[in-house]
Amino acid sequence: MTDDDSPRPRGRTAADASFSVSLERGLRILSAFTGSRSVLGIADLARAVGLNKSTTHRYVATLTKLDYMQQDPETKKYFLGPRAADLGFAAIDSMELGRVAGPLLQALADETGYTVSMGLCDGPDIVYVDRRRSGRRSSLAMDLNLHVGSRLPAYCTSMGKALLAFKDAAALRQILDHTDMARRGPKTITNREQLTAALAKVRQSGVAVNDEELAPGLRSFAAPVRDRSGEVVAAVNVAVHLTVAPTAVEALAARIEPPLRRTAAEISRRLGHRP
Repeated sequence: MTDDDSPRPRGRTAADASFSVSLERGLRILSAFTGSRSVLGIADLARAVGLNKSTTHRYVATLTKLDYMQQDPETKKYFLGPRAADLGFAAIDSMELGRVAGPLLQALADETGYTVSMGLCDGPDIVYVDRRRSGRRSSLAMDLNLHVGSRLPAYCTSMGKALLAFKDAAALRQILDHTDMARRGPKTITNREQLTAALAKVRQSGVAVNDEELAPGLRSFAAPVRDRSGEVVAAVNVAVHLTVAPTAVEALAARIEPPLRRTAAEISRRLGHRP
């Protein structure tokens, strides 16, 4: 019988069609490495995961080819590779971002009275990872039916532009190649060259503005968040609707941008960024 036909882990049944035994075995091999057992041979790994040596070697060869493991040419033993380290750092950064940002986002919402959000870039979209309303009784917050996990196109949102503006040229080109720049609001930028010029202004100013580009009446301001390496990893925005702030965008920016910049800078500082 094949590897995938072998007995399933305890608690799993044949009905669990979505469960991949091969993936589970690969992850078990990676999980065998610990602080006290950071270098292991094939025999060590086979014992740790309960497989025979030849089967273990096939999984190890695949993981090594994909840079999740590396082999010491002298001892022939294995240790975790750069892609495994990248996953670990990404997980730490993600957990750290939520822990660090939450109270600061709430403070910004309370200070301004408006809805505050944080988002990440996922290809041509932004994904909302936090969203806070003011605790004030006279809150000016707005919902727009958005929540954690909601996705919006990056090209016509303030957070999206704050994230796209700091992509390298090749990454930005790839994202825009997969972006349908349809008109969504009365002032949506639908021309790629005009969007590129707008992103250049964001890089210079450090703040992105959405002035009715996503929906009629909606304005928002966003600032980038950087990690310890200086890379832009998230964006924070403050959303305002014309019905609660019927004023010129410049006047609104004068009120919102200072606390927004301060919040994004403080989140970045707590993530280890040093300008």
